[in-house]
Amino acid sequence: MTRSGTNSLAAELLVHLDRASKVPLHRQLGTAIRDGVQSGRLPLGTSLPPTRALAADLGVSRGVVVEAYQQLVAEGYLASRSGGYTQVAAGAQTTPRPTPQAVRPATHAIDFGYGRADVSNFPRAAWLRSIRRVLTEIPSDRFGYLDGRGVPELHLALSDYLNRVRGTVATPDRMVICNGFAQGLALLLRVLSAGGARRIAVEDPSADDDTRPIAAELGLSVTGVPVGPDGIDVAVLDRTEADALVLTPSHQWPTGGVLAPDARAAVARWATRTGALVIEDDYDTEYRYDRAPIGALQGLAPEQVAYAGTASKTLAPGLRLGWLVLPAHLVGPVAEAKVAADRGSPVLDQLTFADFLARGEFDRHLRRMRPVYRRRRDALLGALAEFLPDFEPAGILAGLHLVTWLPSDLDEATVVETAARHGIGVAGLAQYHLGTPPRGGLIFGYATLGEQTIRRGVAQLATALGRRGTVSPPDAVAAT
Repeated sequence: MTRSGTNSLAAELLVHLDRASKVPLHRQLGTAIRDGVQSGRLPLGTSLPPTRALAADLGVSRGVVVEAYQQLVAEGYLASRSGGYTQVAAGAQTTPRPTPQAVRPATHAIDFGYGRADVSNFPRAAWLRSIRRVLTEIPSDRFGYLDGRGVPELHLALSDYLNRVRGTVATPDRMVICNGFAQGLALLLRVLSAGGARRIAVEDPSADDDTRPIAAELGLSVTGVPVGPDGIDVAVLDRTEADALVLTPSHQWPTGGVLAPDARAAVARWATRTGALVIEDDYDTEYRYDRAPIGALQGLAPEQVAYAGTASKTLAPGLRLGWLVLPAHLVGPVAEAKVAADRGSPVLDQLTFADFLARGEFDRHLRRMRPVYRRRRDALLGALAEFLPDFEPAGILAGLHLVTWLPSDLDEATVVETAARHGIGVAGLAQYHLGTPPRGGLIFGYATLGEQTIRRGVAQLATALGRRGTVSPPDAVAAT
């Protein structure tokens, strides 16, 4: 009989030795492993336990295991590898191993998908250096359970960075680390709902696909505030009786405008007067190409604004790293909500990002990527001017996407459908409006496409729509 124990190596291999049987032990062992290989339970490449470890677990001499392994090697079921490892050999499996598939398989030949950083430029070498330093230098207690706010090293590094680059008024004790903007928003709305909030205001149009499902789950109503070239209509905001406002003041999503100075001040006054909370989504402002980006609204009213940022647009969305800078009275409740949600974000990722920030690697990465994205945006503007000159670009020179307003003779849904039939992925604006959109528009993401691919995609779209324009005057492009 094998020895008992939940971690038994023999149990993992489904090996059972009958010492009362006349069949030698090494043959019983060989039969059990052979059956596992033939059934596919031990697939190609599976490493078997070392002979000494398995012998000790079975309570037999090492020679029994060695003899069984040698027989299976001779039969082609196993192979001995360098370093003394024994693995299931090639040809011992009847079905091929599945090939890993892309996380998001491509559906279009040219995809102007928006909201994506170019993850092929992720700074792997610098990130790896930070991981090594963390594993070498960080005290062991950092790998235990921490409170819901996250690790102190990242609080310090982020507050220094945000105050320097985004003009926030952030202190380490006001920060909570989360898994991206969606989770940060969910934590905030849960806390607000528990405190009596009943209505959330959002920009119209906006990326409220995060807000609406969370609000519906919590029983909160969502109301839209119209967006113009200079941001939301503050006069309408005054009439909403909202308990919170989700806002993208430094680069409105998706239209690309900037909230005007008088409107920024008016939003801050509204929040102070009503006791409402402004949730500032600062999603991609590091990518401003013509001047320094507008400072965060949080710096103007730190007790009325909850600032939310992430590494999704600047580094990679797969990192699932986000942060909140909160008014003092919300820090404790949001941290408690984070603990209840998932016991805290991964510590190693937080510590790595803290080191990455503190050593200036994040700044270097942004400096390297800004000209890359700027060239791609310029390529898009140039192609639109040449092939689709009646498509009107909107917004400031910033970010990873561009909105274009459609001419009145084109229907947005028809354009999107026609583009898709011709292998071109582009999104319409209508889905981001709460009401009826005043005019049709398209969202072109350019961050993940090369300049020639961008030009080819716009040319093919023009052909699919039956429109081949002439080159617009240079100042028509520069004005965007």
